[in-house]
Amino acid sequence: MRILDKVLRAGEGRKVRALADLIPDINALEADMHALSDDALKAKTVEFRDRLHNGEDLDNLLMEAFAVTREAALRVIGQRHYDVQLMGGAALHFGWVGEMKTGEGKTLVSSLPVYLNGLTGKGVHVITVNDYLATRDSEWMGRIHNWLGLTTGLVVPNQWDSTFKRAQYAADITYGTNNEFGFDYLRDNMAMTRSEQVQRGHNYAIVDEVDSILIDEARTPLIISGQVDDVAKLYFRFASIVRGLSRDLDYEVDEEKRTVSPLESGIEKVEAALGVENIYDDVSSNLVHQLTVALKAKELFHRDKDYLVSDGQVKIVDEFTGRVLEGRRWSEGIHQAVEAKEGVRIKEESQTLATITLQNYFRLYEKLAGMTGTAQTESAELMGTYGLQVVPIPTHRPIVRKDQGDLIYKSEEAKFEAVAQDILEKSETGQPVLVGTISVEKSETLSRLLNKRGVAHEVLNAKQHTREAEIVAQAGRLGAVTVATNMAGRGVDILLGGYPEGLATKECVAEGLQPNTDEFTERYEELLPTLRARCEAEGDKVREVGGLYVLGTERHESRRIDNQLRGRSGRQGDPGESRFYLSLDDELMRLFATGAIQMVMGKNWPDDQPIEAKMVSKAIERAQTTVEQRNAEIRKNVLKYDEVMNEQRKVIYRRRDQVLDELDLSEDGLGSLAAAVDGVINNHCESDFTETWDLHSLHTDILTYWPS
Repeated sequence: MRILDKVLRAGEGRKVRALADLIPDINALEADMHALSDDALKAKTVEFRDRLHNGEDLDNLLMEAFAVTREAALRVIGQRHYDVQLMGGAALHFGWVGEMKTGEGKTLVSSLPVYLNGLTGKGVHVITVNDYLATRDSEWMGRIHNWLGLTTGLVVPNQWDSTFKRAQYAADITYGTNNEFGFDYLRDNMAMTRSEQVQRGHNYAIVDEVDSILIDEARTPLIISGQVDDVAKLYFRFASIVRGLSRDLDYEVDEEKRTVSPLESGIEKVEAALGVENIYDDVSSNLVHQLTVALKAKELFHRDKDYLVSDGQVKIVDEFTGRVLEGRRWSEGIHQAVEAKEGVRIKEESQTLATITLQNYFRLYEKLAGMTGTAQTESAELMGTYGLQVVPIPTHRPIVRKDQGDLIYKSEEAKFEAVAQDILEKSETGQPVLVGTISVEKSETLSRLLNKRGVAHEVLNAKQHTREAEIVAQAGRLGAVTVATNMAGRGVDILLGGYPEGLATKECVAEGLQPNTDEFTERYEELLPTLRARCEAEGDKVREVGGLYVLGTERHESRRIDNQLRGRSGRQGDPGESRFYLSLDDELMRLFATGAIQMVMGKNWPDDQPIEAKMVSKAIERAQTTVEQRNAEIRKNVLKYDEVMNEQRKVIYRRRDQVLDELDLSEDGLGSLAAAVDGVINNHCESDFTETWDLHSLHTDILTYWPS
């Protein structure tokens, strides 16, 4: 079809126009689809599959398949795709990153290319940032796909039955998280039989919040580990020793580079405590490494910011989302050192059994696409690493949110006092407030200040992750105040006036009804119309007082995270407002900002008097750019290191599969053996002159490789 060729060949600046040109043809089919009976609409799936089987191209089905999905969504979940959502769906089908602002309905957008590509039967993977969203989307969008005759699966942690999990991957569409897909790939390549393997190839993946998964999380490779000898006593010993060492006197810390360096006086104290003459003498005892990780645990890993202690375990907190990363552990002894520091039971140290970077895992897919509200700042890396082009999709309605200038205070204490006062004043008018903090510790500090002022509020952080969706969904109610770490930034829409479905569920539970029962469903359906009307009326009142006010208490090191927080307000043309409060004590300012700001806010500057200046905003942007460049370099190095292993991994995994398939590898084996023998001989007998041959070394090598 000419118009599809036009889309695929369009230059970077013309892709949006080319996508828009598809819309009239899709809309022209709407009346025909609407006139079909349910059975006739469902029969379209069989028709499309037959046409594919007979050689028709998938791109040729796009307009009809999108029209069918739009009509099915309207009938099944009561939602109709907007024109701009059709554009977003087409961008995803063509293997691009669709940049769609918060509240534009990315989940609904994904149903279009998922249905189209699901028709092939080769498998579509829809990848989200957490288990809650994967489960929600598989149930919500799954209703549309199941109604149309496609099968859906869900992969989440703790599904240990390989038969069950294989069935999830065998579905036309499989929902899950990036970690689960990646770990299943590694586990499949450790399996001892084909029956233990669960995945069936990597055809097409759509990555939700693509910048979070492909950029932020790509700094840490996926690792499956096994246990090694227990050295818990040594970790506890060093944790005790470093408590008595003083920063700058016994060791130095570089927070920007995240390194620690023992000084001579510190080394002497450690040697005295251990009763050894020189900790550098016995390399095998690993004393220098133990000292280094103990100092890192003390100075660079902070409780309630980098990790929580819960149920006697140290649990990592994701710095970008604020969520607990269940089951994840720091490597190279860091996790054990932090456990020793906190005095909890040390889990056995581990060795790597299988590993892959997220970059190399996602490169396995024949076609990859993604969606997010914030991708432009990382467009070069997405293209360079994954070959993904970012295409901005227009909003359904204009954004009218007011983004106010940053306010900077001299001290953190003064900043939080001002924040608490601003929240009090806004909440008294009825304007809902969403407050973003960068750590659990900061959210709890602000919570105490709000309690002092008598401001009712909800706190959402890694300690309350089970109530995440419920808290965020109701953050747009009249007078609501929600204090949240970064985890509130993604996945759940904040509707002005409240989320009626969530309120209905909460009311049913409060009445003692059990979910998934007829009584629960009946009562839920009874409550919903009243609550919808109430939320709509309340939403109108919220709009009158200015919409959702988003308040950031600190700039994040990534501009995207700040933009995500701002983007919670002003969805679908709603009014809204945002502002960031900063202080000279903030980590980003302390580590990376220049001295110009400190000079302006000298000794005589009042603590409670903020400044608002473009110079400050520029300095912050420069600091964020510095950190983003550093993080990009880390990701680049992680990938560079894995590239070498990736070539070996591909060869070894291919050979493993051949062994599991019980293929005859004798010819390959003999060929490899002959090549190895030739290599050893050539190392010592290169010349044509036999008197130059090193036969003694040749004999030694032969005995090394093939002992007699």
